[in-house]
Amino acid sequence: MLHHYFMPTPAGFVIPYIHIIASETGIKSVLLAHQKHLEENPNDLTMACAEALGGYFAGQVFSFDLPLEDEGTPFQKQVWGTLRKIGFGETWSYQDTARAMGLPKHSRAVGGANNKNPILIITPCHRVIGSDGRLVGYGGGIEVKKWLLEHEKKILGLRR
Repeated sequence: MLHHYFMPTPAGFVIPYIHIIASETGIKSVLLAHQKHLEENPNDLTMACAEALGGYFAGQVFSFDLPLEDEGTPFQKQVWGTLRKIGFGETWSYQDTARAMGLPKHSRAVGGANNKNPILIITPCHRVIGSDGRLVGYGGGIEVKKWLLEHEKKILGLRR
């Protein structure tokens, strides 16, 4: 059985809800939602994820320690695992990510896997930018990507 919870996003965020989906044993997806389109049936994991994301938005959580059950190909899972190594407030290019995986000629494939990431924010695909520094390729939209990166930059600035 899958459990659903729609977490309200902070004021000023581009999308009104984050839709958290979990099984009994792990987070399956964290998606952006314009409306609550399913009946909620949260469990401990959806609520723990919402609490962690709330801490992220409040500038108190900088990495996540939640059981994840992202479904994808072995290559996609390798990319997503590598993305989780990108630190709060850091950005990598698709090329940087491919190099970190030991596959320097696979930046396009990395981009394709990045685009299929089912667990937004926790697997920080928003931290991957073009090699020229441009904000490119975010499933939630460039405005969301820009907001998340500016949020992280602002929080890091407050901590100094």
